[in-house]
Amino acid sequence: MSWYSRLTLRGRTVVVGSVLTAVLVVIGVAVPVPYVAVGPGVTFDTLGSVDGTPVVSFSGDGVPTSVDDPVPAGGQLNMTTISVTDGVRLFQALGLWATGEYALAPREDYYPPDKSVDQVRAEDAQAFRDSQSSAEIAALNHLGYPQVVYVGTIPAGSPSAGVLEPQDQITGIDDTAVTDLASLSTALQGTSPGQVVGVKVLRGGAEQTVKVTLGDPPAGSTGQDATQPAERGYLGVSAVQRPTAPFTITISLEQIGGPSAGLMFTLGIIDKLGGQDLTGGKFIAGTGTMSIDGTVGPIGGVLLKLITARDAGATVFLVPERNCAEARTQVPEGLQLVKVATLDDALSALETIRAGGTPPGC
Repeated sequence: MSWYSRLTLRGRTVVVGSVLTAVLVVIGVAVPVPYVAVGPGVTFDTLGSVDGTPVVSFSGDGVPTSVDDPVPAGGQLNMTTISVTDGVRLFQALGLWATGEYALAPREDYYPPDKSVDQVRAEDAQAFRDSQSSAEIAALNHLGYPQVVYVGTIPAGSPSAGVLEPQDQITGIDDTAVTDLASLSTALQGTSPGQVVGVKVLRGGAEQTVKVTLGDPPAGSTGQDATQPAERGYLGVSAVQRPTAPFTITISLEQIGGPSAGLMFTLGIIDKLGGQDLTGGKFIAGTGTMSIDGTVGPIGGVLLKLITARDAGATVFLVPERNCAEARTQVPEGLQLVKVATLDDALSALETIRAGGTPPGC
């Protein structure tokens, strides 16, 4: 370091400052921070196609011809997403934040330390598949498709364990037809513990009859097939009532994760199957989970989804009621916010918009 000792004070200051600056630059460029950058994502029209594949498609028997009706020019029903950028470096994070369209969030909020990235992605993918199923059920319920009864969960030790299977469709008990939960309850009236009944099910597309020895209902049971009076036979399944259609509904966006597209998928299915244009030629976007009973649930990242919708050209955005307070804080110019708590709210709002009116806003 003899060269350093021969430097003037100013020269030493320059050298030290340069080294520190170089170190800071290396850290800023190369060292990841424990944050993710959360920003606007992509948006897809549930009435449209991606790379030539319809987002929502139908196959099999009995598909209404309305699914092929052209969408009015400009009409869209778009689901929206956010983007989550992991592994960001310090300077990259600061640059994204400075744009005003990204937020920095602790990494553990999106990738919990007790789960791998692959586990998180798998859970998000499953939540997305569940949202598709709920959207389909809610849409078919709204359109009045016939109801059927399925086997849901089967508790361990249940009289039906090892005999019935989850997703069996129950069509009858002995000589009594089962078409809904009420008829299942009726079919079990007059039975008693220990009695053997023939449960008719559709399994894998084929009808068969399986024998179940009814048991004693558990204390305090409130299941659909249990049990007042107490001596009534207990089938021991959690029965689920769902609408059914002779065709298959397919949603082709496997790369999306999470449940927040449920509302827009439901509206897209109703638009195609119901034979009525819901858009009125307007670019409508939105977000919200969908329960099978038609309840619209809140989601995360609503402000970023508003930006996603605005940048894509949407003029109306359907906001879950419980997200309205946050959405009001930063409304992109030219984007009308519409408050929805249920599927009926959303359909009523779209009807009002088509008629030229103003639906309830946030």
